[in-house]
Amino acid sequence: MMRRIPSAVAVVLAVVGLAGCAGGNFGAPVASIERPVSDRPTVTDAQRKAKVHVDLGLAYLQAGRYGVALDEAKSATHYDPRYAPAYQLMGLVHMYLEENAVAGANFERALQLAPGDPEIMNSYGWFLCSMGKEPAGLEQLTAAARNPYYQTPTRALANAGMCQLRLKNDAAAEDFFLRAVEADNGNQAAIYHLAAIAYRRGANEAAKRYLAALHQGGDSSAESLWLAIRVERKLGDRAAEASLVQQLRRRFPGSPEYQAFLQGQYQ
Repeated sequence: MMRRIPSAVAVVLAVVGLAGCAGGNFGAPVASIERPVSDRPTVTDAQRKAKVHVDLGLAYLQAGRYGVALDEAKSATHYDPRYAPAYQLMGLVHMYLEENAVAGANFERALQLAPGDPEIMNSYGWFLCSMGKEPAGLEQLTAAARNPYYQTPTRALANAGMCQLRLKNDAAAEDFFLRAVEADNGNQAAIYHLAAIAYRRGANEAAKRYLAALHQGGDSSAESLWLAIRVERKLGDRAAEASLVQQLRRRFPGSPEYQAFLQGQYQ
């Protein structure tokens, strides 16, 4: 399974793009700057129909209905075999199903059809990171974030931060997360990870401020509540800690975080 991220701070990995099968060219150069295919006007009837199926497929993907999402992607390629977002969607579905060779082949096809598309490069970059190819993934993610046509660079910046976390580079990760929040102060994934980084280095007041900003949106998760509990324990605010524990117990009684609390695993 993919690395667990709390739902409240999950990064939506927009459409995909990677390269190749198991022996693919993971170090492929970053292409020139292009407008995302999904933002371009559909010219032909086939393109319009393909886009409709991809949009439906993305909705099913977000709902966790992977089989239906894959069917929609295949329907899109039936109408337009050169519609890159359809292969991007196939790649995402197979990535979530841990069918990485098939995912890679579809990502590569998407990039061949739309080199320089920042949405595809974002997903390509995260796929590379998740496959242990972090330097190549970071190259794609940073290029996507720099693309002036990309309407959500915060996604690529947050993914780059998580890629740096995989390399255990908190300083570089923090820089990416700060840039992600600057691009979109509602990026909950970036805010959560900024809090976690601050906690790890002992900056508990900063961690508390980040978590307060995150929880003000009303979308706290078991992981963010557990982090907040540990922060308050470090700060010695027992009343705040007790209130957070009550929330964790009431909302997430079966979570690993609540079990960690019961076992006193505060580190």
